[in-house]
Amino acid sequence: MSTAPNVTIIPAKAQTSENRSKYHQLRVAAYCRVSTEQEEQQNSYQVQISYYTDLINKKKEWTLAGIFADEGISGTQTKKRTEFNRMIRMCKNKKIDLVITKSISRFARNTVDCLEYVRQLKDLGIGVIFEKENINTLTMTSEFMISLYGSFAQAESESISKNVSWGKEKAYREGKVQFQYKHLLGYKKGADGKPEIIPEEAETVKLIYTMFLDGHSMKNIALILQAKGIPTKTGTEWRTNTIKRILQNEKYVGDALLQKTFAVIAGILFFLDR
Repeated sequence: MSTAPNVTIIPAKAQTSENRSKYHQLRVAAYCRVSTEQEEQQNSYQVQISYYTDLINKKKEWTLAGIFADEGISGTQTKKRTEFNRMIRMCKNKKIDLVITKSISRFARNTVDCLEYVRQLKDLGIGVIFEKENINTLTMTSEFMISLYGSFAQAESESISKNVSWGKEKAYREGKVQFQYKHLLGYKKGADGKPEIIPEEAETVKLIYTMFLDGHSMKNIALILQAKGIPTKTGTEWRTNTIKRILQNEKYVGDALLQKTFAVIAGILFFLDR
């Protein structure tokens, strides 16, 4: 009587960047970012690109998958970082095995975003190496370290934002006002840094106020100015909202009301200088 042969099933090993390196070169990408002019002067993103290109090409077990660099963009949100998002898409398309970056603050200054992307990449078997913190996200304790350092980075970003806001508020109290001249009809920045009247534009402002006081609607004023071929400040057509903004702008009576509007970004309140 014959018996069926014993069959031993050997499960396939999950492919990660660690065991994949035994069979072929790791496709390594580098991510660079600078967010301020001062930072750019001291450590420009071009220098970072050159550094990582050289670093990756020196390692026999690595092959360059791309250098992704965002210049002059804040790290508090990832949606505006086009190169970062392109790198993540390539990771999801399995074209990258490992990502290397200078520090957690370069990768993201928002702890939630940082952990979210690290987990996504880890699930794909892709590690992220943070050089400054000496962290490889494929190690057991890396997520805790990333959360810790990420919190520090986020706190630093919030502190910088608060310091900037404090500086602006102090300037306001001292009577220092920043004018949006490109939208302020009738004025330009003078040689002394103060507003200087543009006579031909000032006549348009006077005409708008005169017509409004005479009983013309804002829509009618816009139509009259358009028919006369009088240009707007930005070269667009006259609209009701344009007339309304001019009539409501307190700067035309010599006042400056600041922080009239605000925006909330990554949970931080920013007053807009308008």
